[in-house]
Amino acid sequence: MNTDFRTFCSSSLLGLGLALSSAAMATETLNVYTYDSFASDWGPGPKIKANFEKECGCELNFVALDSSVGILSRVQLEGKSSQADVLLGLDLNLTEAARKTGLLADHGVDTSGVTVPGGWTDKAFVPFDQGHFAFIYNTETLSHPPSSLKDVVDNQDLRVIYQDPRTSTPGLGLLLWMKSVYGEEADGAWERLAKHTVTVTKGWSDAYGLFLKGEADLVLSYTTSPAYHMVVEGENQYQAAPAREGRYPQVEVAALMKDAPNPELAQRFMQFILQPGFQSTIATGNWMLPVMDLDTPLPAAFDRALEPTQNLVLPASEVTQNRKAWINEWLEATTR
Repeated sequence: MNTDFRTFCSSSLLGLGLALSSAAMATETLNVYTYDSFASDWGPGPKIKANFEKECGCELNFVALDSSVGILSRVQLEGKSSQADVLLGLDLNLTEAARKTGLLADHGVDTSGVTVPGGWTDKAFVPFDQGHFAFIYNTETLSHPPSSLKDVVDNQDLRVIYQDPRTSTPGLGLLLWMKSVYGEEADGAWERLAKHTVTVTKGWSDAYGLFLKGEADLVLSYTTSPAYHMVVEGENQYQAAPAREGRYPQVEVAALMKDAPNPELAQRFMQFILQPGFQSTIATGNWMLPVMDLDTPLPAAFDRALEPTQNLVLPASEVTQNRKAWINEWLEATTR
C-alpha cells in the first residue's frame, strides 16, 4: 500500500475519531428536574438553557414536573436510580425532607454574596430566587381590600381562591402562614376561610387563571405578581393586599444529586445559578426576586415587592415534623 495513502487514511481516521469524540462531548445532557412554569416558554427556563449551553457545550434538559412538591416526590420514588443531575425549585419548607432522603451531595458553591435575609450557609442547597406570599386583588373590582391575613379569613364577603398544600408550593406557604399567625387556633381559622372559599386548586396556574376571569376577589400568589401585569401588560389594577401581621417568605433552592449521571456538568450548573446568566432571568422570567445583586436595577414595578416586611418563618425542622399533621388539620377543618 502506498505510504502516502496509508498516511492519508490514518489522518482521516484520526480526524474522524476526534470529530466523533467532539460530537459526543457536545451532546452530553444535563437533566434538571424543575416545575412546569419554570421550564415553560414564558418562564426563565429557555433563556437559562440558552445561556448555560453557550458555556458548557452540552444540552440542558429540563424535566418539568407540576410543583416543587412534585419534584421531591419524584426523586423519593426514584431513589438512587434517578436520572436527575440537579433539583431546581424546592423551597425552604421542603429542604429538610429533601435532605433526609440521603440523595443529595454538598454543592461546593460560594454563597457569600447571596442577599436573602440572614445570608446563606447551607451546604446542600443553593438559593436562586426569593419572594413573599400574598393575596392579589383587582383594584377595579375590590375597592376595600383586606389589610391583614385575619381580614382575609374573617371577611365572609370576600371570594377567595388558594392552592392545595399537598400539591402546591404557594398552598403549603399559606398553610405555614396560617400556622404562624394562628398557632393552635388555626383549625378554626381554616373553617372560617372555607365558608367563603370559591375553590382550592391543585396548582398556582389554575388558581390565578380563575381569578383573572373574575371568579374570585382574592387569589393566593406572590408580592411580585403585580409586577408581571405592570411590565408585560401595562396594567396597574392588580395589587398585593397588605398583611399587617407580616408575610411568609419563600426562598427557592437547587440541590445537587449525589448520584448525578453527569456530576461535572451538574457542578458547573450549580455554580452557574448565582451568575448573571441565570440571575438576570429571574425577575422578568420567574417574576420573583433574584438572590444576587445585579448591575442592572430591577424594573420600578418591583418596588412594592421590595418593601420591608416582617418575616413569619417557622423552623424547617418543625415544618418537616408537623407538616402531615397540619395538612390533616386543614383537611378536617375545611370539610366539616
